[in-house]
Amino acid sequence: MLTQTLPDCELAQTGFDPLFLSTPLDVPSLDVALHADTFALDGSEVIPYTHFSLALSKTRRFPRWVAWNIDGGNLKKLNRAGIPFTKDPRIPAEFQTGNELYSNNRVDRGHIARRADLLWGPLPEADRANTDSFYYTNITPQMDDFNQSAKQGLWGELENAVFDEVDVQNLRISVFGGPIFHDDDRVYRGTKIPREFFKIIVFAEGGTLKARAFVLTQNLDELEAFALDEFRVYQVAVGEVEQRTGLQFATEIRVADTFAEVEAFGPRPPLNSLSDIRW
Repeated sequence: MLTQTLPDCELAQTGFDPLFLSTPLDVPSLDVALHADTFALDGSEVIPYTHFSLALSKTRRFPRWVAWNIDGGNLKKLNRAGIPFTKDPRIPAEFQTGNELYSNNRVDRGHIARRADLLWGPLPEADRANTDSFYYTNITPQMDDFNQSAKQGLWGELENAVFDEVDVQNLRISVFGGPIFHDDDRVYRGTKIPREFFKIIVFAEGGTLKARAFVLTQNLDELEAFALDEFRVYQVAVGEVEQRTGLQFATEIRVADTFAEVEAFGPRPPLNSLSDIRW
């Protein structure tokens, strides 16, 4: 298979920029109990790439969170052909889930930080982001129709919907996403498969910071056959994401979230279309 020439390795992987929006926003912090299970690169649990950063669970071998910046006014269209999925050479292979999970089945390698979101800035920088997005540290297993489900790709369109529906200040947004781990997640090929994911989108409108949080569930009832019943996408409060993940987001994000808390995380209707979102 042809492979694309890697960008200049001297190009710095500056990672998520906490000063990207008008209000500084730090990456999520972890509950104390999670630190021992989080890989540290050169003493830091925050692993930088080009335009995104992440924290990696050593036992689950997937990211706990990924944070990325999107400059909507400077996006590039770059080809993905020939870029291989690969394990990050900076991290021991034993802490990463690779192709052994994804071969000869319906399981897709699903980007947490969307490839298209990262392709901005000067061309060498966008090119490096394109390649960085394919590290397995940014990948989780998703069904092959994850974004072509009955929800018409709603999950994959959330970032686009912000630009379509909101007058986003400077066309810039920051996004936080990742799997939600459960002890009873089903095991497939020796790997626990996340059945839930979260995404928090932060932007400024009219000088006011806003944050909107979402949870997706993929119901895996027959894991060996990997048959899927359905996808459901919900709009939730940031506080619910924190309780489900053991992450703590910046105070500014919690304050910017105006979505009403749902008592005891009780029943709530799933989103049926992008028009259901309360921006």
